[in-house]
This record gives sequence, C-alpha cells and structure tokens, in this order.
Amino acid sequence: MTRRWPCLAALLLFATAAQAESVACHVTYGGATQLIEARPVDSPYGVRATPVGSFFLFRIVFRRQPAELAAIKIYTYADHDDGPSLIHQASYAYPVRPAGGDGFSGRQWVYEPRRDSELQYWCELRTESGT
Repeated sequence: MTRRWPCLAALLLFATAAQAESVACHVTYGGATQLIEARPVDSPYGVRATPVGSFFLFRIVFRRQPAELAAIKIYTYADHDDGPSLIHQASYAYPVRPAGGDGFSGRQWVYEPRRDSELQYWCELRTESGT
C-alpha cells in the first residue's frame, strides 16, 4: 500500500501539469469586444497578430519553456499603410498572479496617435476547465 502513494502523487502531478492552458484577452475597440486566445508556443517568431478593427493588430506570445524565457507578452500595433508600428508592449512573468476582476494584466488602454483611436484590453490565464 505504501508503494502506491508515490505513484499516485506522481500521476496527480502529471495530470495537473498536463492541463491545457491558454491566455485569453478581452479586447474592446469601437464598442465591440472580441476574445483573442493564445496557447503556449516554443518560439515567438511564428505568432501572428490578430486584426482588431481597421487600425490595430493585437499579438499574444505565451511561452512556458524554457523556464528562463517563460512569460506572456502582449503586443499592440498600429496598422498603418506603410506597415505595422509597435505602439504598446507588456510583459508578464509566468506563472502569472491573478490581479482581480480584470485578470493578470489589469485593464489597459492603448492609443493610436495618427487616427486618434483607442483600444482597451485585459487578459486572463485559462485552463481547459475554463478557469
């Protein structure tokens, strides 16, 4: 019986670590809110930005491994005719700590200066069970 406890503990630890996590950002622009989600990636270079309205691009990079690079990074770009321009970047150490009603990021406001546009967002960490 005593030999089973370490095996059971290891199994529970593996099951907890294997839960699917994602970062879910609630992005509001022009009175409409959309949910943009990202799963963990090994490399940030293949992560594409998601268009938000006509003037913004929103990008989430979620890395858990290697431990020294584990972070959640949020990028907001202005989508100009001459190409995207980074106007906001936020980094959060992983694992994140919940900050309350507006997730781990808190509510953020991003302004696009050429067209006088505003985007708001807040992000949360979700597991497969939806928490």
